[in-house]
Amino acid sequence: MFILKKMFQLRDKVNPDAEKPFFDHLEDLRSTISRIVVTLLIATLVCFVYKEQLMEVIQRPVNEVWVAKHEARLPKDQSISLDQWERALDLATITPPLRQHQPDLEKKFWEFERNKDLYVLTEAAIIYRAVEEIPEDDRESFIENLSEKDSAVKELAAKLLISKPAAELNAQGNLRLMSSLKPTETFMLTMKLAFFAGIVISFPFLLYFILQFVLPGMKPEERRALWPALAIGFGLFLGGVFFSYFFVLPKVLNFFYDWGQGLGISNDWRIGYYISFATTFVLIFGLAFELPVVVMTLVHLGILGFSVMNSTRSYAILAIVVIAAIITPTPDIPTLLLLAGPMYILYEICIWLAYFYERKQKRKEAEEEKEYLKKLLADPSIAKSGEKEEENEDHSDHEDPYDHDEHHGEHHGEHHHEYHDEYHDEYHDEHHDEHHDEHHDDDDHLDYPGEHQNPEEDPDHDPLGPPDEDIPSEEQDRK
Repeated sequence: MFILKKMFQLRDKVNPDAEKPFFDHLEDLRSTISRIVVTLLIATLVCFVYKEQLMEVIQRPVNEVWVAKHEARLPKDQSISLDQWERALDLATITPPLRQHQPDLEKKFWEFERNKDLYVLTEAAIIYRAVEEIPEDDRESFIENLSEKDSAVKELAAKLLISKPAAELNAQGNLRLMSSLKPTETFMLTMKLAFFAGIVISFPFLLYFILQFVLPGMKPEERRALWPALAIGFGLFLGGVFFSYFFVLPKVLNFFYDWGQGLGISNDWRIGYYISFATTFVLIFGLAFELPVVVMTLVHLGILGFSVMNSTRSYAILAIVVIAAIITPTPDIPTLLLLAGPMYILYEICIWLAYFYERKQKRKEAEEEKEYLKKLLADPSIAKSGEKEEENEDHSDHEDPYDHDEHHGEHHGEHHHEYHDEYHDEYHDEHHDEHHDEHHDDDDHLDYPGEHQNPEEDPDHDPLGPPDEDIPSEEQDRK
């Protein structure tokens, strides 16, 4: 409730000409949340239609790590892809039994293979697997004793022995074919993936609804200026998403893969954990890149300014590092720095944007003041009318210090005049009656001097003169 009150007070501060009661603000919040929910629902359903493409996109970083790790162990001077090596390993388990059973049958089998270059690679893979079972000191001599008939196979097998590729690709985990341990896990993962994709494609609308609620009562020119701001915000969000997807996420996956492999642990990652990790990772970077939108909104609200941001830069750096450490889904320092670094650069850009914004506002105020002075010199009556309007506004804005009700404050000026008139009439009538009773006799004998005069009263006595006790004794004797 406290947060809602503070948020609603900020809305009234932005648009003081259209202040609203608490429940009207609450109704605006309900309307904004409803729009966001409906937008996310539609975007999620649209993305669910392309679930196969989305699954391929989200698995691409881990597939690239898998491919890069295995292709790095293949001979450099041979244009061998991981798919070819994997196919050669599969054929290496099929062709030897066929050759042992019937040599002609093996030849017939190779006639159906479209890629004829796989024959040499498959024969080299068979020899490489056999060499892996021989003691390391005797491996080179074993290859040298091979027949010169298949020199290409002998040469390739020697190169494989040097580069040492994986003889069994799935021996240390298969990241391209992850496992699902629950019947409903794949369906729920598809829905989750579609939801995150829906957030990405509908982000401009979500940002528009949020800014429309935070900054109410925008003028037509402000609404037109809002669309470029939304385009910049969406561009920053996509920049964070792409920066994480193409640069940060592969490096993080590569780091954890090497770490597990170095400890002799099989990297059998589950599809559910991977999708949750990857989507959260990408979304956090996208939202972190929205820092300029948040900061410039606070500048527009008057909460932050250039001087404050410039003088508290060290505290901002500490806050950015702490926030990056909290929201980063991995505990490693390199990932934290990859998130905190761009956030700090964006914050520095915000400081300069705040500087130019304040300078623009000052220029605008100076121009308005010049225009007002020109109008004042042309028509001096504007100043008098302006003073009257200010007096009326000050009088209408006067509030009773003992009554803080909003509706009473709106009509306080009117009630104050009514109360003042009634009080003045009563006071006037009451004192008029007292005055009339005290001087009724004086009114009756104005035309008859001495008729109703008190015999003890001095007719020459001046009622405005000083009292007798204030007169010196000599003067009293003289009287």
